[in-house]
Amino acid sequence: MNIKREIPLLIVVLIPFVYLAYIWNSLPETVPIHWNYKGEIDDWGNKSSLIFLTFLLSGLTYILFTVIPFIDPKKRIQAMGKKYDNLKFLMVLFMSALAVFIIYSVKEQSITNPSFIILAIGLLFMLLGNYMKTIKANYFIGIRTPWTLEHESVWKSTHKLAGEIWFIGGLAIVISSLTTSKDFNGVFFISVTVLLALIPVVYSYLEYRKLKK
Repeated sequence: MNIKREIPLLIVVLIPFVYLAYIWNSLPETVPIHWNYKGEIDDWGNKSSLIFLTFLLSGLTYILFTVIPFIDPKKRIQAMGKKYDNLKFLMVLFMSALAVFIIYSVKEQSITNPSFIILAIGLLFMLLGNYMKTIKANYFIGIRTPWTLEHESVWKSTHKLAGEIWFIGGLAIVISSLTTSKDFNGVFFISVTVLLALIPVVYSYLEYRKLKK
């Protein structure tokens, strides 16, 4: 592990914790911990739960992406080199930014624009789409079905397709979040996300069947 390369990442991880500590005394003991797709508060909890939430988002993401290359039995992830490092930074940055946004929303007890989170996830889908075809076959990240893991050709073709549809789907989500109502945007986001998850799985099975025939 390159310690110098990890320092910027650790700073990004710590930002939401520092922000939470800064506003801690101004928070009431009971705070909103969940909003519906309209931005309305629908659950409350103790403010100490924010510490755990922040750890789950930024801290755990960093830990997982740091540990995975060392426990990958085939060392395929390490072969990705800087592409994996960039993916790791992207995910940690996104999760830390999301944690800051949630903490700010808790402080204000309002999400002024619920579509912001959906827009951000749409951008994340677009960026992940660009990384899909660079992911080597492994047991931890990517479209890990029995069929992609058994045949490298199925892995490659599935991730090529997934990369294309994730980029297009992410772009559609971004456009929807900027141009449609909150009600439609929420339904559209869920629908697109389900399709992005299911299509590569079905495609990998069909490709596997082709090889068997």
